[in-house]
Amino acid sequence: MKLHCEVEVVSRHLPALGLRNRGKGVRAVLSLCQQAPQSQPRPGAGAGAERGGPQPPCLLISTLKDKRGTRYELKGNIEQFFTKFVDEGKATVRLKEPPVDICLSKANPSSLKSFLSVVRLAHRGCDVEAPLSPLTPVKPSEFEKFKTKMVITSKKDYPLSKNFPYYLEHLQTSYCGLVRVDTRMLCLKNLKKLDLSHNHIKKLPATIGDLTHLQELNLNDNHLESFSVALCQSTLQKSLRSLDLSKNKIKILPVQFCQLQELTDLKLDDNELICFPFKIGQLTNLRFLSAARNKLPFLPSEFRNLSLEYLDLFGNTFEQPKVLPVIKLQTPLTLLESSARTILYNRIPYGSHIIPFHLCKDLDTAKTCVCGRFCLSCFIQGITTMNLHSVAHTVVLVDNMGGTEAPVISYFCSLSCYVNSCDMLK
Repeated sequence: MKLHCEVEVVSRHLPALGLRNRGKGVRAVLSLCQQAPQSQPRPGAGAGAERGGPQPPCLLISTLKDKRGTRYELKGNIEQFFTKFVDEGKATVRLKEPPVDICLSKANPSSLKSFLSVVRLAHRGCDVEAPLSPLTPVKPSEFEKFKTKMVITSKKDYPLSKNFPYYLEHLQTSYCGLVRVDTRMLCLKNLKKLDLSHNHIKKLPATIGDLTHLQELNLNDNHLESFSVALCQSTLQKSLRSLDLSKNKIKILPVQFCQLQELTDLKLDDNELICFPFKIGQLTNLRFLSAARNKLPFLPSEFRNLSLEYLDLFGNTFEQPKVLPVIKLQTPLTLLESSARTILYNRIPYGSHIIPFHLCKDLDTAKTCVCGRFCLSCFIQGITTMNLHSVAHTVVLVDNMGGTEAPVISYFCSLSCYVNSCDMLK
């Protein structure tokens, strides 16, 4: 039985000598080994390690520099287990002789729990049913499980019978013909970069949002038709910085997409987008935006709030601004409209546990007037033209005529707001 993790062996004599331990673990393979009957117990080994008789299991810690490893007796030799953080892949085993603490970290939590259970049995002298390893040097291939990067670019190289290395931080599986996200990938809790480009994936599981350290997600050239609300509201809100959804079949992104506020790079080229999320201005960290060759007729009003370094909107079907506005004003305001404006203006918390779900949806999709106030269904809608250089330092021409202007839709909560902004609409 083996466990792959980081290990630090700390001598409890060091503080008495005025010394300190390194404070840093090394990658190691822990093995529960069956000792040969002829093996001679080390000085200070636990009781029961008699010469010539059947020997109890021992613990062997091997590293890349010391493949033969260091052996520790277990039977009656463990003073205490520290397992408060075992769910985080951390634990400490305190031995009597030698007086050391074996500190384990970065282990698979479920594997760590199983391993410690067997170590407890060995300590008590009980029969161990788990398969024991021989007392032989660890093969270099064992340390491949500590790999932090794996790149697979063909179907024949894709692992079918074995798991991905647990410590992976960068995984690329391109051109592998995947039609769904492999659930084994979702167990890689250290993953920072996931590249699934050039496959046939149609839908993303919400459990991708459980990859709490994921910073880069590449889904270029797949068959996606949507990006779910569940992903937008997952832990990706705090971790995801780069997202590539190019060459898919996405027509619309949910309004909750703008909750991914750590995004700095967003690629949406070659989709079927008919609109941006109208709250896109909330992506305050966004610096690179590419949405070329889509079907965007205009940009949302909050697009003006972006501050980009690079913007590419080439090849979209931008419409010419209409001369006459769309007027949907009501006097007096309905109770629903007045209540919604009050809730949003005063930032009163709301949720489906307080008000009906359809009212939450209405509040989530409320328009923002150029004056900063909100409106639900009572507004004036107008379209103006914006020079894209006002929001981006570098702008790719939007058409073959050398243009850098695009139509922007604007909303006005009242007639007075519209009149005061007439110059903008000219």
